[in-house]
Amino acid sequence: MKGDILVIEDNHRKAAKQVAAMIIEDIDKSLSKFIISVGGESGSGKSEIAESLKDELLKYGYHSFVFGQDDYFKLPPKTNERQREKDISWVGMQEVRLELLDRNLSEAVNGNGKIVKPLVDFNADRIEEETVDLTDYKVLIAEGTYTSRLGNVNCRVFIDRNFVDTKEARKKRSREKQDEFLEQILTIEHNIISKHKSLSDIIITKTFNVYRNPYIRK
Repeated sequence: MKGDILVIEDNHRKAAKQVAAMIIEDIDKSLSKFIISVGGESGSGKSEIAESLKDELLKYGYHSFVFGQDDYFKLPPKTNERQREKDISWVGMQEVRLELLDRNLSEAVNGNGKIVKPLVDFNADRIEEETVDLTDYKVLIAEGTYTSRLGNVNCRVFIDRNFVDTKEARKKRSREKQDEFLEQILTIEHNIISKHKSLSDIIITKTFNVYRNPYIRK
């Protein structure tokens, strides 16, 4: 997303390094592009960990492309915020074109080198399009609140930090007004996203340590 601000800290790099070490063997064995989702609540560090993971995988010789869920919202950011204010029931997975993100990932895996994807301009409050050439990318990383629900994923990573844990991180990004209405939105999102933890292969804890979900069978 154009205009987004990432604040990458040591904890993000720490978690990404652990995740990379856990999945590198699976990437080595994969005969096609390898898709990773990074899900979690608002401000949990999804974008930062995705970018850090991209850097870590490059150390192993693999180029990664990051798909941001923010580009797949049905409405641009400021318009979406106004829609939420008019109708708070708008908040949820229905705000996002997850099926389009899934389709773009599938296109890339199935050999379409160049794909056309949406690109959100935050400051202009506009949704544009961009063409990306993914021919030379072995790994595709999809990060966003609801990306654990994508179908075309080899490894799901979940950041186990709720909206109370992430308050300071959200303040640093300064993308939203921190008020009572935002707390209502984050509570709705929490009730949805917290259930995605059980879908995930790898879980990042509040202290940015990493472990495999023992209830997911490979």
